[in-house]
Order: sequence, then C-alpha cells, then structure tokens
Amino acid sequence: MYYGYGYGYYSTYILIIIGVIICLAASARMNNTFNRFSRVRSMSGMTGAQAAERILLNAGIRDVKVTHIRGNLTDHYDPRNRTLALSDSVYGKTSVAAIGVAAHECGHALQHQDNYAPLRIRGAMVPVVNWGSRLAWPILIVGIFLGGAGSILCQVGIIMFSLAVLFQLVTLPVEFNASGRALRELERTGILGDTELRDTGRVLRAAAMTYVASAASVILQLLRLVLIYGGRRR
Repeated sequence: MYYGYGYGYYSTYILIIIGVIICLAASARMNNTFNRFSRVRSMSGMTGAQAAERILLNAGIRDVKVTHIRGNLTDHYDPRNRTLALSDSVYGKTSVAAIGVAAHECGHALQHQDNYAPLRIRGAMVPVVNWGSRLAWPILIVGIFLGGAGSILCQVGIIMFSLAVLFQLVTLPVEFNASGRALRELERTGILGDTELRDTGRVLRAAAMTYVASAASVILQLLRLVLIYGGRRR
C-alpha cells in the first residue's frame, strides 16, 4: 500500500510541472506583449492615470480615487476603499499598453457600480478561500500520516483546496468582462483610435491568458490530489 502511494505521489509530479510550464508561458507572453506595446505612444498623449480618470468621469463614477502604487503591473481596483491603484509602468505612462491596463482596472470599477454578479461572488469568496488555502495542506498532511484513519481528513483537505479552484474559475468571467468593458470605454471616449484599440486588445488578451493559465494550474493540482488520494484508498 505504501509503495502504491509513493509511486502515485511522485508520478503525478508531471501535473505540477505542466502547470508551472503553462503559467510561465502565459507570463512570458504577457510581459513580451506589454513591453512591445509599452513602446507605442498613444496619439492622445494621455497617461494611464488620465485615461482612467476620464473613463470613470464618463461613466459617472466620482467616488473612486486613482492612485499610484509602486511596482510593475501591480495595478488593481479595491472595492473596499474605492481606489484604483496604477503601477509605475502604467500611472504616468502614455503608451497604448499602459492605457489598456488602466482601462481594464476601470472595468472592475464599472462592474462594482453595476453590481456585477461574478464580482460580488468572487468578493464573498475571498475570506473563505483564504482560510481554505491555509488549512488544506496541513489537513491533507495530517490525514496522510494517520493512514486509513485519516481518509476523512484527506477528503476535507481536497474539498478545501477545491475552493481555490472554484475561485479561479469565478475570476475568469470577471477578468474577461473587465477587459471587454475597457475596450468599449476606450472606443466610446475616443481615448484610442482603431489601430490603437487593436494593439490594446492584444495586451488585454495576453493578460487574460495569465488568469486562464492560473486556473489550469490549480485544476491540475486538484487532479493530482484526487489521484493521490484515490491511490491511498486502494
């Protein structure tokens, strides 16, 4: 029985390796695409911060503050304090890539304003997922050491890890929808022209693929746990 478990444990490492490769490839594509179009200055000459402020104003959102945050592509929208934080590579930059990323974060603010259901669901899941992610592995390890008596603990650990998978899946429509809103607002406000919109779309699609890769990675991790646990039950 122990040999079977050990074989399953090590042989399923391929799933982890595949997940890492997928994430690295998506991240490399995102960085290359962003760097490429960060050298293309927008015809409007607007910075990421200025574009964000115009989009928010055009949408009638006046209680969201656009702020600067240190780092590269650390941009995010925080619905708790209504702030839209733009990174060093976006806030004061005039490229079509910077404007696209800023507009994407505005897309989240627009989702918040519209009470977009997937965004609400994701927000409600955050505390549960945080606890589940912290406890899943300790519970699994204890279950493994207890042998057959720990089978229920292993099930609980897998279920808790499944919450992280569900969170990643819910994140996908949130991110894709935010990018769609971004492109529509950039066109509606006239911040970018047709060619620039096409280039910005490439940046946002590359960014979206990092979320797809992350979801694929955690699904593979979950599959590995299920295979290992199935081996233990046998």
